[in-house]
Amino acid sequence: MSSSPIIQAVTAADIPEALRFVLQARTELFPTLSATGMPADLARFEAIYLQGDGQFLLARDEGQIVAAIGYLPYDRRFPQLDYQGHKTVEVVRLFVLPAFRRCGLARELYRALEAMARTEGVEVMYLHTHPFLPGAIDFWLRQGFAVVDVEADPVWQTTHMQRFL
Repeated sequence: MSSSPIIQAVTAADIPEALRFVLQARTELFPTLSATGMPADLARFEAIYLQGDGQFLLARDEGQIVAAIGYLPYDRRFPQLDYQGHKTVEVVRLFVLPAFRRCGLARELYRALEAMARTEGVEVMYLHTHPFLPGAIDFWLRQGFAVVDVEADPVWQTTHMQRFL
C-alpha cells in the first residue's frame, strides 16, 4: 500500500474497471445476489453516475481501484420512509478491499461524497445496510447517521439509516 490512496470522481474511461471492481465486491459480500443479474444502477452506470444526478468515487492505490462509493437519487421504494420535500440521495456501493480496511479510507471516501452532496444541495443522505456485514452499522453511526427503521425480515434485517446535512 502506498502512502494514501487517491480519491477521484469516476470518469467514462473508468467505467469498465469500476464495474468489475463493484461486481466482484458485491459477489463476495452477497453471493446469493450475484445470481440475480446486473443491478439497475450498474446497468445504467454512465446515465446515472456521469450524466444524471448520481455521483461515484473511486480510491486508487498505485493505479488499482481499492475502494468505491456512490450515491444516486433516492427512489422512494421503501414506503415507511418519507423524504417528501427533501432532496434525498441514497449512499450505495461502499466497498473497500480487505487490505485497505481499518485505516480510515471508507471514512475519507464518505466525507468526499458528502461534500459533493452538499455542493449539489442534497438535504438527506439515506442508506440501508445489514447486521451481518461486520462493522457496517457502527461505521455509519460514527459518520453521523441515525437508524430510522429495522425491517423484521429474519434473514436480511435491513437497517435503514439517514443523515440530515
